[in-house]
Parts: sequence; C-alpha cells; structure tokens
Amino acid sequence: MLAPKEFYFLRHGETDWNLEGRAQGQTDVPLNDRGRDQARAAQSLTQHLPIKTICCSPLSRALETAQILQEALGCPLEVIEELRECSWGDCEGGSKGEWFKDWKQGVANPPGAEPYARFLKRALSGLNLSLDRPGPVLIVAHGGVYWSVQKYAALGAEFDLPNATPVRHDPPREAFPWWQATEL
Repeated sequence: MLAPKEFYFLRHGETDWNLEGRAQGQTDVPLNDRGRDQARAAQSLTQHLPIKTICCSPLSRALETAQILQEALGCPLEVIEELRECSWGDCEGGSKGEWFKDWKQGVANPPGAEPYARFLKRALSGLNLSLDRPGPVLIVAHGGVYWSVQKYAALGAEFDLPNATPVRHDPPREAFPWWQATEL
C-alpha cells in the first residue's frame, strides 16, 4: 500500500536514449542538453511549493535532475536505491518491442531482467521510504517507478509520464476517497 501522504513526483529530464526510443532500464544514460533545460524549466514550477525533502534514484539522469531542482528548493536531497529504474537485462539499449509487452504481462522475462511484479513492489518500497522523510517530498525518478505510483494509488490506466513534468499527488480523504494526481 502506498503511504497516504501528499507528495510530488517528477520523471527525470530527457536523455539521448529517450529521444531515440531506446529502453534505458538501469543503464546509466546521462541527461542531454534538452533534459537539463527541462529540469531548469521544472524549477519554476516547483520553487514555490512547500517541498521539504527531495528523494531520487541513484541513476545520473534522475540525480542530476534532482540536483538542478535542489538549487531552487534549497532542501535536503536523499538518494534512495529502491527508486532505481527496472533492469531489463539483455534488452537494455534496444527498442521496446514484443518482449516489453510480454514482460509487463508476466508472460516472459528477458535474460537478466527484473520481473515486472517484483519491480513494482521494489519501487513501492522506494516510494514509501521516500514518504517517510519530512514532507511534502519531491520524488525524482523514472517512468517505470511511476507505474508503481499509478498501480498503488489506483490512478487508472498506466501511461508514460513525460520527462520533467511535476505531478502533485493527494491521498484519499473524506471528501475525495481516492488518490488525486494533478499535473503542475
């Protein structure tokens, strides 16, 4: 279960592999210039928010995005290993073809890949570790980690969050007994 606390989520800025449609997984692909610009643009969307802690994945594309945001927010930044993107094993660096659909459905697992269900549970653990920090928390991670938010907050259809788009998440409460996600 996702801890019922307000938080913000931001997928890292763009990388060259994002641009090329390649499966990054845990390959440590850095931000490109556009990704850095996206992170700087996200500063203006987040700098007025009451964020107390930034938690991020250890992969450089998320860490650099978080560091750029930290410049404006001036709050502590903590790296959470469990926020690391899923490992797609031998398929990293290639395109997301039939293997990807089969992997998500639990039908097949590429050699060396982390099983989808196990990944979602690990990501949930990273989200909850983040939400244990002083908040509201800004989580800077990956598109795959956001699938875990979508699943455990019951946000509906799974989709890929655009790069460097901040989303506020409000937990269920009496007037609204379900999670709400609002793009900033």
